Amino acid sequence: MKIKVLNTGATDVPWLREGIDHYMKRLKHYIPVELVFTPEIKARKAASPDYTREQEGQMIMRYLADTDMAVLLDERGKKMTSAGFSEYLQRCMNRGVRNLTFVTGGAYGFSKQVFDHVGERISLSAMTFPHQLVRLIFIEQLYRAFTILKGESYHHI
Repeated sequence: MKIKVLNTGATDVPWLREGIDHYMKRLKHYIPVELVFTPEIKARKAASPDYTREQEGQMIMRYLADTDMAVLLDERGKKMTSAGFSEYLQRCMNRGVRNLTFVTGGAYGFSKQVFDHVGERISLSAMTFPHQLVRLIFIEQLYRAFTILKGESYHHI
């Protein structure tokens, strides 16, 4: 299985990039992972959140392959523990999923088009986080999930 994390726009906060790079280096020991960043939508001053969501949604749709199993990271998605997430990944591997794509939205979330196209959703928390911070949190959770699957001591519970 190959994992792709599709992100809306770039990560422009240096300490977030450092954290993401840190966990990506560790994660590549377990599974092929690719970070993909859509081009930044240039927000017009008068652009509404709906307009921005629609523009970002069109961009996301261009990056989703029909052969990908796609999952949105959304606060209204299925809630699970870190151990539960590792079990989810194991089930995907057992089912023979070849390309698993996790999609992080922009500051205003996902468009209706993206919600309608991608049926599966996972919540990282009931809380709301800045979209760039979600990237770091999610990459760390991917790393944690694979250490759980391998029985390594990173996850303490």
